[in-house]
Amino acid sequence: MAGRKKSNVSLKPKLTRKEYEGELQRLQAELCHLQEWAKENRQRIIIIFEGRDGAGKGGTIKAITERVSPRIFRVVALPAPSDREKSQMYVQRYMQHFPAAGEIVIFDRSWYNRAGVEHVMGFCTEKEHARFLELCPLFEKYVVEGGVLLFKFWLEVSNEEQERRFQARIEDPLRQWKLSPVDLPSRERWYDYSRARDQMLDATDTKQSPWHIVRSDDKKRARLNCISYLLSLIPYKKLPRKKVNLPKRSSKRAYDDQASLKDRRFVPEKY
Repeated sequence: MAGRKKSNVSLKPKLTRKEYEGELQRLQAELCHLQEWAKENRQRIIIIFEGRDGAGKGGTIKAITERVSPRIFRVVALPAPSDREKSQMYVQRYMQHFPAAGEIVIFDRSWYNRAGVEHVMGFCTEKEHARFLELCPLFEKYVVEGGVLLFKFWLEVSNEEQERRFQARIEDPLRQWKLSPVDLPSRERWYDYSRARDQMLDATDTKQSPWHIVRSDDKKRARLNCISYLLSLIPYKKLPRKKVNLPKRSSKRAYDDQASLKDRRFVPEKY
């Protein structure tokens, strides 16, 4: 399409660990400022992460949340719906996790399950899939007009990189837990997932609630790009903080509080 930039995979060299950690620390400090701003201004924020299996959603979410308060930043990663939840309105089980004032909720997969894995793997009917794509923009319009800041990120991983990551999970016992029952079938159905992605974007990439696509073959760059862009989308400000003075320990009612532990059960100091 004329006027649209080509979306070639980046050929930039990988970041060094020092470069990555230095920039991540700076961005995480900004996330702390965002947190204080959201709390002070009673903002409600939803951040959605979607993408193929192995695209790096979990690592990106961890990079966002590892330095902020879990009482303000909440991560929601729902399991498969129960029989009771299947009988409810489709978005009902997601809405109960929506943020209250001063909260930021991150969905590690969201109601868009219906546009992706449920559709491709046959967990919903074609009619249910079509109805979701039709109603989802209206639902999100309602959410945004209700005052919620909604941000949607799609992490795009290449075929070759997804294969490499899956193979690493198979071979590494520390990563095997990441392999879900739908991961391996997703390799076979690569193009089915591509078509589902395209249908989803065509129907739900709206002006009011757009999708932001992150190239994720390079995990470090993807995390930094995603966090940096997220911060640019929110009009937060750094709030002044009062200087904190650490109080001295009072000697009133003092006693030998270490001697009282003498006969307790301590963990062996093996290391």
